[in-house]
Amino acid sequence: MPRPRSPLLSVDAIVSTALSLVDAFGDFSFPKVAKELGVSQSALYNYIENREHIIELMRGRVFSSRPLLDTENLSWEDALRTLAHGYRTCLLEHPRLVPLLVTQTVRDLGVMGIYEDMAIVLGKAGLAASAVVPAITTVDYLVLGSALELTAPEVVWSPPSGQFPALSAAIANLGPPAKRSEAAFAFAVEMLLAGLRQGVKMDF
Repeated sequence: MPRPRSPLLSVDAIVSTALSLVDAFGDFSFPKVAKELGVSQSALYNYIENREHIIELMRGRVFSSRPLLDTENLSWEDALRTLAHGYRTCLLEHPRLVPLLVTQTVRDLGVMGIYEDMAIVLGKAGLAASAVVPAITTVDYLVLGSALELTAPEVVWSPPSGQFPALSAAIANLGPPAKRSEAAFAFAVEMLLAGLRQGVKMDF
């Protein structure tokens, strides 16, 4: 007969524990999740199929707070800007989750909605259908890279004194990682919008 389910366990508890481990250490494992919850590893399989299942549930959890986007009434520029910043905001508290998210297929329906919104907005911007996926991928690069920036050390570049003067001047007054990430992301989004406004033409 199957073992009775532990009252300590639920899908939500498993996902919360796995996400806490990722936030702290950059990864998780079934043995570690089971240890944190005080249950046997086999008990987890009453609720979770495999590692990929947990990652997809974490993806859904992190992006569940994303506000709905009014793609009908916003201009494509305002919609894309809002979408990109909202997408990034969902990852601000969980930047170490990013490397796990990019290793597997997106299946969460809520997250799929983000990409549907992107496709709609990019279509409104006048992008050819063949350019939509490259543009979506560009937004992904910006958002995911910006989130990873939050895991960077306080000092990213350390040029020797008297050498690399242009770089040294540029980094003289850099703020902490969070401030650098936010500024770079805002700059990148506006550059993307400027390119789309100019009607970037590429042979895809």
